[in-house]
Amino acid sequence: MGKMIIAVGSARLLKMNAVSAALRSFGSFLDARAEFEIKGIDVPSGVRHTPLTREDIMTGARQRAEALLNLAREKNAPWEYFVGLEGGLDVVGDGSARLVFLENWAYVADRSRRGFFGQSGAVPLPEVLADSVLDQGVELSEAMDAFAGGHGIRDAQGAWGILTHNLITRQDAFQAALINAFAPFFNSEIYSQHFKRGIG
Repeated sequence: MGKMIIAVGSARLLKMNAVSAALRSFGSFLDARAEFEIKGIDVPSGVRHTPLTREDIMTGARQRAEALLNLAREKNAPWEYFVGLEGGLDVVGDGSARLVFLENWAYVADRSRRGFFGQSGAVPLPEVLADSVLDQGVELSEAMDAFAGGHGIRDAQGAWGILTHNLITRQDAFQAALINAFAPFFNSEIYSQHFKRGIG
């Protein structure tokens, strides 16, 4: 049984647990014989603490994975996959209204630098929270602690858990994003057929 090391661009326990949970669901599709090891390394996202656009969330996730790839090449580390995880806000105009959604994104690359994005879905942010983060410049984690009357919510159920009555936690959202980002790797036959045939 071989060991497959998955590098994650954060040492936060919640993100590591999300990767572990995602691997339990699709690991046998990725490699039925592998024993997975998760290595968390704090690397910069290159974006602000709470990204305020979908593009910035995606960029942060991709840049974390790319930082890991570069680190692996420098250290000649035997890591197989490189995972970047990022959460933030997506602001959408709806006529004169401003709709604000919380989203989590993953970007997963392999040693050849082939990579894919995956998204969690989105949950609407209450207007008072949106105002605090977008208009007053408060970080989402601090705004959520004040809004929910808690402390360290980010590392527990997260804003996702508060907003959905824990039906979807922050870890769950990252887990869904990871499954989606890993899909072209663990379901490569389907994706290869799609790309060969083209669209339409």
